Amino acid sequence: MIDKERLQLLRHDYRGAPLQREMLSDNPLEQFHVWFEEALKADVDEPNSMTLSTVDSSGSPSARVVLLKEVSHNGFVFFTNYGSRKGRDLVHNPNASLLFFWHELFRQVIIKGRAEKISREESEAYFRTRPQEACIGAWASQQSEKIENREELLSRYKMYQEKFAGGPVPLPDTWGGFRVYPDSMEFWQGRESRLHDRFIYEREGDSWKISMLSP
Repeated sequence: MIDKERLQLLRHDYRGAPLQREMLSDNPLEQFHVWFEEALKADVDEPNSMTLSTVDSSGSPSARVVLLKEVSHNGFVFFTNYGSRKGRDLVHNPNASLLFFWHELFRQVIIKGRAEKISREESEAYFRTRPQEACIGAWASQQSEKIENREELLSRYKMYQEKFAGGPVPLPDTWGGFRVYPDSMEFWQGRESRLHDRFIYEREGDSWKISMLSP
């Protein structure tokens, strides 16, 4: 087991720049754009990686890292196998949470909202941008299902590789995007002495209410 004392001594003093109310956009999607661009400039590794948390039909939560592939005033889009655990969860309970953590900037963004499938046309448009190997992988993987061994997966991959060798790989019926429409967004800036700056946007009709939170 990992030594408890070693774990308790692991700490980092966050010394990020102050985050103040007057620095924030009135719209959280615009504020996200500002922070995302700064994450790109800071060479954050995979700044579009985000933790997606869902709850299944029995109320059991699960979380995993997925990649943001589109963001607009409508929300945040990621892609997956609709038959995967997260896909099934979101069908039963569309409430979801997204978490971005940009360690280099001592920043987090926490998003809560409802997820809906995007149109098949939108999914096809993105699917066509993927490398052929990744498209074949979408056919080969029955995501989240138990398999006997890796050879079983590779055998399925080879089968579809041969099947689609003559042309473009079509979009599987079981694969596509979800868009998370935010109801709240929290911006967290790490500060010294654990006195972090936190602001939350909460949707009120067509506008947003901004509040400061205690760290």
